[in-house]
Amino acid sequence: MNTFFIDQETKYHGYELSPHWIYRNFNLKGDSIVAFVGECEVKLSEMVDIEDVINNEPIYSDKMLSFVEENFHSTLQEAIFRQRLLAGLVRDMILECFPDVKVRRDGDDVYLNDKKLTVSIATKTITSTLIHFGINVTPTHAPVAAAGLKSDLNIDDIKGFALELMKRYTDEISDIDFSASKVRGVSEK
Repeated sequence: MNTFFIDQETKYHGYELSPHWIYRNFNLKGDSIVAFVGECEVKLSEMVDIEDVINNEPIYSDKMLSFVEENFHSTLQEAIFRQRLLAGLVRDMILECFPDVKVRRDGDDVYLNDKKLTVSIATKTITSTLIHFGINVTPTHAPVAAAGLKSDLNIDDIKGFALELMKRYTDEISDIDFSASKVRGVSEK
């Protein structure tokens, strides 16, 4: 799986969650995940989560670490598993550095001291599955009680955090692929 960190500040609007956005913008072909930091403002017109639209819950954060993934071989359910894997890895990374902090994963969301640290959605296109996974850096003006990597944990190296998360994530995906390839099939007796 290709990985790439976009060094320039980039705003996430929601339309980035579209087929071949990564390929068109960064010339990465095939399964890929990219990360970037910037403002996050997803208006209801760009929302993929129908429940959020019905509840009139747009997304906003002054500064968010966003990940966009496109995968050409997974079902929607598998993309949701991947989304939850990302959430679990974020929780693990925080606990490794801050063992006394109160952090929990609930589905595809991560909470820090009962404040929402992440936003996430997975969807399916005609050719692929897509994931947006966002981690608040400084969640000022968020419409919900929110926590941030910098504002609450004083993590300054956001790029380093992103690169480590992408490494752990792609290592897990590679290990899953290897595990699936090394077993002998069985049949009914």
